[in-house]
Amino acid sequence: MSSTNWLNEEEMRLWRAFISTSGAMGTAMDNAMRASSDLKLDDYEVLVHLSESEGRRLRMSELSNRHMHSKSRLSQRVDRLEARGLVTREKCNEDARGTWAVLTNEGFSTLEALAPTHLEHVRELFFDQIDKSDIPALIRSLEAVADNMRD
Repeated sequence: MSSTNWLNEEEMRLWRAFISTSGAMGTAMDNAMRASSDLKLDDYEVLVHLSESEGRRLRMSELSNRHMHSKSRLSQRVDRLEARGLVTREKCNEDARGTWAVLTNEGFSTLEALAPTHLEHVRELFFDQIDKSDIPALIRSLEAVADNMRD
């Protein structure tokens, strides 16, 4: 019979800080995005991922993996963005089952217009609260957790 590997006091503080921060940060960033546009933060993130990809396009499966949402949830999000003319879908010639999500020129213009305000909020709510010397350790730690979640 195995024993429970309880969190020590420091681990518990970190875990609780992460949970409360991630929830509050998501809400604050979503509220800020909605105040400056009629997009949700998740919509903005889809546009960002597409804008950073070659040809401003990603396979839906890759976008789902990067965005860490289920394929059906992402599909609904892309449906809404497509209805607004910000994203289109194209069939994948290499794989008949695959579909590309493609950022439109209007989607890119929308992203360019929203980026400065989004960045202002990211700095204010996140980076201004962190000691710059802690950033490399946070990057390593959070990327390791994200990589594990993708696997």
